[in-house]
Amino acid sequence: MIVITHQREKCIGCNYCVEEAPYRWAMSHKDGKSILVDSKESKGFFTVRVHDDEYEDNHNAAEACPVNIIHIKKI
Repeated sequence: MIVITHQREKCIGCNYCVEEAPYRWAMSHKDGKSILVDSKESKGFFTVRVHDDEYEDNHNAAEACPVNIIHIKKI
């Protein structure tokens, strides 16, 4: 399992996460920021647990993020 954490408030809407993992990320039509699909929010952080097969794409999304607000952790 891996945990993906996203600090959405600081998102600048660059869309790189969606390009790397479109099944896990989407862009909001309301504010232009990315949405971590199926995540739960707590204190401004959005988190989701997913299977290891999503690691590579989401790691690439985290690496591509210019504001470094996506974090991936294996558990």
